[in-house]
Parts: sequence; structure tokens; C-alpha cells
Amino acid sequence: MTGTIDPLLTAEGWRRDGRAVALATVIETWGSAPRPAGSHLVIDGEGNFEGSVSGGCVEGAVISEAIDVIATGAPKMLEFGVADETAWRVGLSCGGRIRVYVERLN
Repeated sequence: MTGTIDPLLTAEGWRRDGRAVALATVIETWGSAPRPAGSHLVIDGEGNFEGSVSGGCVEGAVISEAIDVIATGAPKMLEFGVADETAWRVGLSCGGRIRVYVERLN
């Protein structure tokens, strides 16, 4: 992630170039969360990405799920938080929770 380019513009350019693209959007946060609702991460079918929905291991999990969404076309709702048994593994041990919607762009 470079942080200098609007991920939505990146998604538009990648689609124009014929790439398969998914968009992940933070739709809800509770407590301490690294990125606010409305934050975006765009991912192509090869795992390239731009933007941010959280940081750390959460982004890796979102990218992995996005590649599956690109392949199947079925959107996913993902939730990460301290109550989740994987909280320490995905990096939200700070006590927050986030909900991320991942969809393929056509």
C-alpha cells in the first residue's frame, strides 16, 4: 500500500486494464479501530492491493478473502475483533472490532 493514490481510482484503472478486481470497504467499527468506516482496499486477482481497511494481519486476511470473492463472484461480509478467537492472529487485540464488506467489481 502506498497511501498516495485513491483506491477507488486504482480500481477504476485496473478494471480499464482488464484486471479482475475486488473492493473491500469498512462498513462498521466498534471501539478502537485503526481505520474509519468508509475506508477502502482494492485488490486484483494476483493479490496486488492499494488502500487500507485496518493494517497488519487483518489486511492479509482481507486480501485472501478478496481473491476468493474474485474467483466466485460471491460477496463476503468479514468481521474481525477481540471477541474472535483469531483476534490475536489478525491483529485486533486492542479491543476493537471492524466489519468489512468485500465485493467483486464488474
